[in-house]
Amino acid sequence: VQLQASGGGLVQAGGSLRLSCAASGGNFVIIAMGWYRQAPGKQRELVAVVTTDGSTNYADSVKGRFTISGDNAKNTVYLQMNNLKPEDTAVYYCYAHVRVAVSAYIYWGQGTLVTVSS
Repeated sequence: VQLQASGGGLVQAGGSLRLSCAASGGNFVIIAMGWYRQAPGKQRELVAVVTTDGSTNYADSVKGRFTISGDNAKNTVYLQMNNLKPEDTAVYYCYAHVRVAVSAYIYWGQGTLVTVSS
């Protein structure tokens, strides 16, 4: 399973960005997809996750500003980020929790850099 992420970039504080991540390759079933982020000198942290039934979970720091959504038909997850703050600056990594036959795996996409200037 390969994950292809896109949508990062440079934005001013208060601006918006939309990240996308598409899963492909092999015979798999998505269980959940989401995003982590890692800022310089900090540990990777969960940003948001969505399951195939539409359940979502967000980090407290992004609630009310970020919205995660999934397109099951396209095996794609989106992260709409509004009212961005400098502290949102990080490399964002998408992941997919998938089932292949009777086993479950987690796959990671390449990081995409989000930089928010003050």
